Amino acid sequence: MKTKEYNLSYIIPITLVATLGGLLFGYDTAVISGAEKGLEGFFLQATDFEYNKFMHGITASSALIGCVIGGSISGFFATRYGRRNSLRFASVLFFFSALGSFHPEFLIFPFGNPSWDLMIAFNLYRVLGGIGVGLASAIVPMYIAEIAPSKIRGTLVSCNQFAIIFGMLVVYFVNYLILGDHKNPFVDEAGVYQIPDRWTIETGWRYMFGSEAIVAAVFGVLLFFVPKTPRYLVMIGQDDRAFSVLEKINGANIAKNILAEIKATSKEKTEKLFAYGATVVIIGILLSVFQQAIGINAVLYFSPRMFEGVGANGMLSTVIMGIVNIVFTVIAIVTVDKFGRKPLLIIGSFGMAIGAFAVALCDNYAIKGIVPVLSIMFYAAFFMMSWGPICWVLISEIFPNTIRGKAVAIAVAAQWIFNYIVSSTFPPLYDFSPMAAYGIYGIICILAALFVWKMVPETKGKTLEDMSQLWKK
Repeated sequence: MKTKEYNLSYIIPITLVATLGGLLFGYDTAVISGAEKGLEGFFLQATDFEYNKFMHGITASSALIGCVIGGSISGFFATRYGRRNSLRFASVLFFFSALGSFHPEFLIFPFGNPSWDLMIAFNLYRVLGGIGVGLASAIVPMYIAEIAPSKIRGTLVSCNQFAIIFGMLVVYFVNYLILGDHKNPFVDEAGVYQIPDRWTIETGWRYMFGSEAIVAAVFGVLLFFVPKTPRYLVMIGQDDRAFSVLEKINGANIAKNILAEIKATSKEKTEKLFAYGATVVIIGILLSVFQQAIGINAVLYFSPRMFEGVGANGMLSTVIMGIVNIVFTVIAIVTVDKFGRKPLLIIGSFGMAIGAFAVALCDNYAIKGIVPVLSIMFYAAFFMMSWGPICWVLISEIFPNTIRGKAVAIAVAAQWIFNYIVSSTFPPLYDFSPMAAYGIYGIICILAALFVWKMVPETKGKTLEDMSQLWKK
């Protein structure tokens, strides 16, 4: 399909390949939701140390340490080795992390014997995958934004969030199928830890982690069939190749104009981080901070446990929530280039606040069943039509060309730092008081709406080269 302005038959396959990185992002970060109970039961059997809630919180979120590392180095990799090659490296990390998490004893430890050293090895494999997630989370939106025509850039970059959520839905479903008729460990009414089915603590969690290797291998192979981005090709002095890619996307006449704009903005300033002032960098960082501080990953990582806590079927409710998340992500995709970025973020912030406060009130009044389940899903749904995709759209487009690599790396690193803070503190905070946890998240949602209203510029319809002029003003 070719319009007067761009060639979708060329753009869409490239975007789909790139978004496999987003799918792996979602798959890797959400696989823990189904595996964490079996994993906890496995390490609780260790005889050389006592595996407690604090250690479980760290182990369940250890991949996020790698995400911080991957986000921090993404700018260096994207600038030094290119967007495409960096994604190839991420696919390798995903693959070996999946296999290592499936069999952390490999060549070193006796199989099935939980110990302190084995826990360290498992966490290192998860950190390895986290580095892949950190790289993909920064570079996939950057890659798509640099390929996409400005009029559909928001839609195409939002497709990455759809892939992230679809990856989560896929792994929720895969975890559900792997668990099957087996039962996860649980704490009974007397407060005694019960293990009704040893298969879940000996084998089930391994299959959940290992399943990711298949998707990672497909992603790595397909990346050999997509081009480098035109903007990166201009940066390394390959203008002819950049024009060739732009011509396939936009046609010869438009490609000449875009190439001229790219060349002008890539040379007009030095590449110092604060070449356009500190405000743009601070806004990028705060977008990332708020996306995590509103607490969404507490739901995405621990949803089965939370649903079971309010009397629902944990795994089945998580799958239903994944489907709802997909629907609301599609809403963002079809509206982001029509309504703009800011309105969606503000509406989403208030919607999340309502959902979070509802969960807190349900806990305060000991309400169980359908009301808290729907409140949790309501909270997640409004994230998916706002902060989920739109934050990544803004981070990929808000920075001028000359500082994009460095600025995106800093913003993404900040995002993963706060992701880790939220995810590692949620289990003890939730055990202390679900009302306190969701009350805090609700307040932060209100602050996020005020931040967007006062500080974030609207970027709908602007080219990436327009960002230089925007921040000059």
